[in-house]
Amino acid sequence: MIEAKRKEGETAAAFLRRFTKKIQQSGILIRARRTRFKTDKKNKREKQLAAMRRVTSLKERVRLFKLGKLDEWGQEKK
Repeated sequence: MIEAKRKEGETAAAFLRRFTKKIQQSGILIRARRTRFKTDKKNKREKQLAAMRRVTSLKERVRLFKLGKLDEWGQEKK
């Protein structure tokens, strides 16, 4: 954890500059940016469920297309 206390007579701008420099030197920002959008990998069961949902959805769209309820782009006919 980074700690910075304002020195006596130090301006706010100088303090902010010193604090920012400490943060950058510590590497905290680099680590945070690296892990910002990181997601855990799906396990085997989650992958299978996602694949089954895709197949089921495709089958349902094909069925509705054959019944004439969907156009070729997957939009409902009015």
